[in-house]
Amino acid sequence: MKHTAMTILYEVYDNLYINLTNKCPCACTFCLRQTRDEMDASGTLWLTHEPSYAEVIAELEKRDMDKYKEIVFCGFGEPTEALDVLLSVARFAKETYHKPLRVNTNGLGSLVNGRNIAPLFEGLIDTVSISLNTPNADRYHELVRSRFGERSFDAMLEFATESRKYVPSVVMTTVDTTLTKEEEEQCRALCERLNVTYRIRPWED
Repeated sequence: MKHTAMTILYEVYDNLYINLTNKCPCACTFCLRQTRDEMDASGTLWLTHEPSYAEVIAELEKRDMDKYKEIVFCGFGEPTEALDVLLSVARFAKETYHKPLRVNTNGLGSLVNGRNIAPLFEGLIDTVSISLNTPNADRYHELVRSRFGERSFDAMLEFATESRKYVPSVVMTTVDTTLTKEEEEQCRALCERLNVTYRIRPWED
């Protein structure tokens, strides 16, 4: 069966991003995919189908991997929705390219997969970057609109805690200009309590 061309890999700065799925358990009010279908010159990130392990590897093998600093699992969906392919590709990339690997996630992968997935990242993933968005659980539910409802905020924090046991670097992020300075300080205190790194990332319109 012939598939329409789609963007599995795309570049942002010096990193290579892997787009595995359109699926996401959230409908965030600020999500970029509500207003655009690409990042920089990526081409559309809406996938016609979820790429298989073989399709992702075939795309990786077309690239000059020496030019990239980091390989990042991040597209228009939540990468842990395609967990089996993510882990298989991560294993291949780690053994073949010896590059740092990062997963950008909403932190709800354990809810998505019905089990604690953090141990599966051990030895494969170097950085987990989790979208914290806000320090306030009620506000989080308003913004993120997770299909898992009110357990989502605590599950996201639990995933951060679990990831620390298996992943060298765990980062929680908020977006610049979306929070007050007071809220940012609350996020910083929360991250200190969890012993993870807090990062304020620039808003990309």
